[in-house]
Amino acid sequence: MSRSRPGLTFAILALSVGSFATLQSLVVPVLPVIQADLHTTTAGVTWTMTAWLIAAAVATPLLGRVGDLVGKRRILVLALLAVALGSVVAAVAPTIGVVIAGRVIQGLGGAMFPLAFGIIRDEFPAHRLPSAIGAIASIIAIGSGLGTVLAGPLADALSWRGLFLLPVALTVTAAVLALIAIPESPTRATGGVNPWAAVLLSGWLIALLLPLSTGAQWGWGSPQVVGLFVVAAVLLAAWVLVELRSRHPLVDMRLMREPGVWSMNAAAVFIGASMFAVFAYFPRFVQTPASTGYGLGASVAESGMLMLPMLVTMAVTGFLSGPLARWVGFRAQIVVSAVLMGAASLSLAFLHGSLFAVAAASGVFGIGLGLIYAAITSVVVQSVPATQTGIASGMNANLRTVGSAVGAAVMTALVTGAIAPDGLPAESGYTEGFATAGVLAIAAGAVTVVAAVLMRARRADPAPEAAAPPAAMAAAIPLIDPAAEEAADMARLAAKLDPTPTPQPTLEVA
Repeated sequence: MSRSRPGLTFAILALSVGSFATLQSLVVPVLPVIQADLHTTTAGVTWTMTAWLIAAAVATPLLGRVGDLVGKRRILVLALLAVALGSVVAAVAPTIGVVIAGRVIQGLGGAMFPLAFGIIRDEFPAHRLPSAIGAIASIIAIGSGLGTVLAGPLADALSWRGLFLLPVALTVTAAVLALIAIPESPTRATGGVNPWAAVLLSGWLIALLLPLSTGAQWGWGSPQVVGLFVVAAVLLAAWVLVELRSRHPLVDMRLMREPGVWSMNAAAVFIGASMFAVFAYFPRFVQTPASTGYGLGASVAESGMLMLPMLVTMAVTGFLSGPLARWVGFRAQIVVSAVLMGAASLSLAFLHGSLFAVAAASGVFGIGLGLIYAAITSVVVQSVPATQTGIASGMNANLRTVGSAVGAAVMTALVTGAIAPDGLPAESGYTEGFATAGVLAIAAGAVTVVAAVLMRARRADPAPEAAAPPAAMAAAIPLIDPAAEEAADMARLAAKLDPTPTPQPTLEVA
């Protein structure tokens, strides 16, 4: 089979990740309908989101690592088929319990994100890599917001069960095309999957995400929430110790200590929190009745239209991130994007008196989000050896998911903590919430600047002859020749980690 079909490979990967990304928000607007049809409680129907979130969080790094070991295409096809199976189960479910089971199976599709980035790195020539990574990252971001916009019209036409059936045709088609057209990974990681590391990683993710997702219902000071946070901390510490002592770590902690990796992971948490705070509460905010004195009284359809500028600008800037890197480095893109997202969020907080104002803020937020989503992913993928792409990008996506849960929890606490006499949220709750989202976005830029300064200092420090020339040290964040900087980072990491691919990896059993 010819290995030189990057265009077709990209189209298949775009169809795959786009189909899954929409599931993140597609169900949210129809939760009340599902609750009524299946005669369940609000807490019960909320588990359709919580179960999906936890399953995706666990599957993303674990299956990303397995893909590095046994072949990315193979695991991508399995993830696509899992989404199709889970969608069918949820669509025909007679009870809320079966819907939740279907959502858990769907969550295994979270592995598509790191696998897609790994396949792009395997199949694309170096000069096309930044553009392809940026475009896929943009599609993921667009899908996450598009579900909210499409859910209402599609549910009216197909019912909520039809929403679950829609991804089936897309994911099955993508699976068949992947088997036919995408070559298997030319390089494989060494070693295997440490079972203790896998169990501990799954454990602390579940223990952390569960109270973040349900804390508002259980009470943030309740024994269940506090106890789970303590368990998460203990399991996290145990996981780090096991990984440090393992011959074949699931996540190489030396890799995670690199400024190009840890800074992007921290930025992913901040951006995930800011993004989901806006995604989750922007529609509710603009739909608030005008009688409150601050609401815009938009309908469901109008709120979707007000989010449209965000989706359009997100798509454009995400696809431009790679080509733009010839003049503006990825880290500089992250800083600029963080400032734009912060400014847009602060505008929503304090300048929300008209439909035009919130639509303009939506568009600016999308410019920043599309660019930063693509740039963060590009830095991570190009900062690690090829055999670590799946696990590194998987952990980054996972931390963005953790950030999303944190952002939703903080926004919920602020909005529901300030209730007006009419029973609706007070304006102060939204103001504080959107302002917090702005600060979180700006924090992503700040941590990127800190990491860039540390990397400059490290390269300048070892010896006088190895010191960076004065011109290179003039700025903490490179704006010119970003490809040279990324190549230098990759060469340094490759020499430090010394990965040696082997064609026949094995799975650890002890």
